[in-house]
Formats: sequence, C-alpha cells, structure tokens
Amino acid sequence: MNELPLEATRFASSPRGAQLARRLAVRHMEDWGHPPASDASCAVALVVGELAANAVQHGRVPGRGFSLRLTLDAAAGLVRIEVADATSVKRPPTVPPASHPESESGRGLLLVDALAVRWGSAPRHPVGKTVWAEVSV
Repeated sequence: MNELPLEATRFASSPRGAQLARRLAVRHMEDWGHPPASDASCAVALVVGELAANAVQHGRVPGRGFSLRLTLDAAAGLVRIEVADATSVKRPPTVPPASHPESESGRGLLLVDALAVRWGSAPRHPVGKTVWAEVSV
C-alpha cells in the first residue's frame, strides 16, 4: 500500500485554529500533487474546514485544542481526514442532523456527507472523539 500519513497537528480550539487546519490541508494536498484549485484539494479543504469548525464549536474544552491528521492512500485514491477533539459525546455523529431550511447553521455534516466516500466517528482514548472522512482524489 502506498500510504503517506502525516503526524497529527494540534491547533487551538478557535476559528483561527480551524482556518489554519484548512490551510495546512491545502498545502499537503499540493505536496501530494493536487494543486489548490483542483477538485480534490477543494473537497479536502471543505471537509477539513467543516470538521475543524465542528471541533471548535461543539468539541471545545477549555485549555485543550483539536488535532488534524491526513493520510493519502494513493493506491486507493483516497485522503483520510481525522479531526480529534477532547469532548466525549454519548452518541457521536453518524448521519447528518436534520436542519431547518432557513437556519444559518447545521449543514456542515451534509456537506461532509456529500463530498466524502464515507465518514464516521469513534471514541478517542483516553478522552474525546475522532471524526473522520475519506475523500476521493
């Protein structure tokens, strides 16, 4: 298998941290041969942006940030995105929540669902959760 994993990078649990995570993802996609304006890079950037924003908004624990890990599986044509935060939830997301058509938020996981081949979440030990998505490249 031709995998190129990256060590998890930690970010502050803030809007700036989410922005930096997205920029880092675009830079790695470019290193892997997918220019910033390519469909693959844009899809990965959007998914990273949504998952990081959710980690900041819903997974924030004072004094703890979130982490981003990317893995390219060139043979399978997939980039795996993992965003981990320190909040444990009884039932992590497995399907996009229903949102009201006129609401200003609540559509992030719908976007992830549309762009990812598959996605899900898992508990993180000793504390927290990881939300992951796999995007075709």
